[in-house]
Amino acid sequence: MTKTLILPGLDGSPDPHWQQWWAAIDPTALTVEQHDWANPTHEAWEAELAGAILQHPNCILVGHSLGAILAARILTRWPQLKVSAALLVAPANPDRSPRLASFAGIPSRPLGVPSILVASRNDPWMSFAQSSSLAGTWGSELVDLGFAGHVNIASGFGPWPAGLVLRDRLADRALSRSRRRTARGDQRATA
Repeated sequence: MTKTLILPGLDGSPDPHWQQWWAAIDPTALTVEQHDWANPTHEAWEAELAGAILQHPNCILVGHSLGAILAARILTRWPQLKVSAALLVAPANPDRSPRLASFAGIPSRPLGVPSILVASRNDPWMSFAQSSSLAGTWGSELVDLGFAGHVNIASGFGPWPAGLVLRDRLADRALSRSRRRTARGDQRATA
């Protein structure tokens, strides 16, 4: 069964954040823990995530806020890691806080896996225009939540079943992609 790796952002995602709800109800979900949620460094966070991916190859990444930027960094910097898809929710612009400075330089190339970027029109951590532009750059489907804040507890998001639906849509896309690649490989082998 495909594992879902949940990637919280700055300061983690305490209850009743939708990521905690998700981890509690979905037996395929696992939160990637960081040693220091309050003082993130890209080296430490990337190492933790890379280790989790190596333990759970072909996983689906579900990143919120800085966790979405972490997922994009891993996918573009370490493309050899086996990831099936990525759901990137309300990415945080590292330029908005000195606490995120280690993550400056948002990746600016395709992620290489099926992905969905979920954005809000009034997110204080990244403008909708920047999210929309990133979706195009990363090759991600853009989902516009309207005026949904940062898609966190403060903006009214506890349980978020629609997020599971988006993850499942990505899982279906990743499976179809894998089948197409396998079929092409089989055709080459018999040619």
